[in-house]
Amino acid sequence: MALSTSLFSGVSGMQNHQKMLDVIGNNISNVNTIGYKCSRVTFSDTFNQVIRAGSNPTTITGGTNSIQIGLGMKISSIDRNWNQGTFETTNIASDLAFQGTGMFILNSNGTKYYSRAGNFTFDANGKLVSSQNGAVVQGKVANNDGVVPPGNNLEDIKIDTNMKLPAVATTLIKWGGNLQSNSDLTRTQSVVQGGNISSNSLKIGDTSTPTTVTIYNEYGAAYSLQMSYTKTSETAADATQKPPVLKSDTYDLGWDLKDSGGNEVKSGSISGLTYTDDGTGNCVLDTASLAKFDGTNNRVDILNSNIDFLFDATSVTSNASTSTLSLSADKNRTANVVSGSVSIYDSLGTSHEATLQFTKIATNTWTWTVSVPATSTADGQIASATGTILFNSDGSVDSENISPNNPTFTFTPAGGAKNEIISLDFGNGFTGVTQTSSSSVMSALSQDGSASASLSNTNIDEYGNMVGVFSNGSSKTLAQIMVANFTNLDGLISEGDNMYSAYANSGVPRISSLGEESTTTIQSGALEQSNVDLSEEFTQMIVAQRGFQANARVVTTSDTILQEITNLIRG
Repeated sequence: MALSTSLFSGVSGMQNHQKMLDVIGNNISNVNTIGYKCSRVTFSDTFNQVIRAGSNPTTITGGTNSIQIGLGMKISSIDRNWNQGTFETTNIASDLAFQGTGMFILNSNGTKYYSRAGNFTFDANGKLVSSQNGAVVQGKVANNDGVVPPGNNLEDIKIDTNMKLPAVATTLIKWGGNLQSNSDLTRTQSVVQGGNISSNSLKIGDTSTPTTVTIYNEYGAAYSLQMSYTKTSETAADATQKPPVLKSDTYDLGWDLKDSGGNEVKSGSISGLTYTDDGTGNCVLDTASLAKFDGTNNRVDILNSNIDFLFDATSVTSNASTSTLSLSADKNRTANVVSGSVSIYDSLGTSHEATLQFTKIATNTWTWTVSVPATSTADGQIASATGTILFNSDGSVDSENISPNNPTFTFTPAGGAKNEIISLDFGNGFTGVTQTSSSSVMSALSQDGSASASLSNTNIDEYGNMVGVFSNGSSKTLAQIMVANFTNLDGLISEGDNMYSAYANSGVPRISSLGEESTTTIQSGALEQSNVDLSEEFTQMIVAQRGFQANARVVTTSDTILQEITNLIRG
């Protein structure tokens, strides 16, 4: 019996070391399996035969220990190593890898499975499935507004690849930038006539060659101002008279104001401009004759066109020399107009260019004008709105002195879209538009409209949110991948295809979202590699081989001894 005991002990050792080799071989074969978790084997001894029971010590003798002979060994457990595997970058958005202890939740034919393998793809119906067996990834699908419902009710992750976003009409434009505080007023402030009128070349009734200059109104619109002199009388010098009569010429100054399209805005004349010899043969203007110029004190104020400037012709002379008349406006500077543009959208998704212009009309005071071109409107006319904006002494916008209050811009787009009513937000305090000594610059910070668009790409963030990126640059949450956590991962049982099922000792899966709730996050465009350590597996293979060889030696030795015993009969 004793020899057969050693024989069976050796056999148990061989059998169980063979199972250890089976586990090691399975680990090595899965060294490149996505999400694979390696296993290990632990052994324990089996029953022990008691040869002699131990005894208690007495006052006169010592105690004795029990004498036992083991009856072999057995597999104590086969455990999985759930340590994190390294990531392999694939740059495929639907390839996912978990950082943490969570498990993907899959549904195959109505049965829930769990996996660490994230090699997923979208099938013909837009479902996110395992590329191995078509099991559908579980999570929550967002509503039409891109809001993921609360709770942990699971459903198939399904994305409509033909999804389209309807056009959204612009209702709000937010503007930002700076208006240079020490810049000139936008409108032309002074027009100067200079040079000489050739008195000898002009007979009475003749008109001088017109001179022209560009001037600007307070909105920065350009106008053409044209002036010419018509000779009405002349007086020759007569020294015989008492007092002597000096040479003089009298002219009417005619002017004509036209807009940028060549349409006449206003015209007029100043009669009786008298030029009298100053004693050197040069006739200079009698300033008393320049009493008014469509206003008072040489001021031109054309209210309907917002033109307001001072006219100065005091340097003009009249003599026999060649005519050299010229006009200049504010030393020929251009109008100070600060503008910015933004694309806005109507209810049909058609893009229109909205331009905002600021022009300075007084210290700390500017006008604003927003417009769209005639090609964008149903009536073929430029649509615009205007108002004023005031700034505080520190450069911040005075939000209570924006006129009109709550400024809006309205136009009817061409093409059948509905009427547009767009609010303009110039900011508050130092947010939005400011007025400081820095250079002027203006731009739109945002507008809330968009064209219709189709789904062009899908991204997955670290919290499992699947975000659709559309052709117009907009994005929208489409779904959220959920994660399962188990109290005891070793209690799961493998079902093949890198999938596991919950079992008796795994505990109930805790379904949650990724992030703080589960401490697990996702890496998109990557796969978790097997955590098999080949150097460790080869070392354990040697250990298993030596254990098998040693137990085989026990069997062969026991067989040899048994053979010797049977040979005793012959003797």
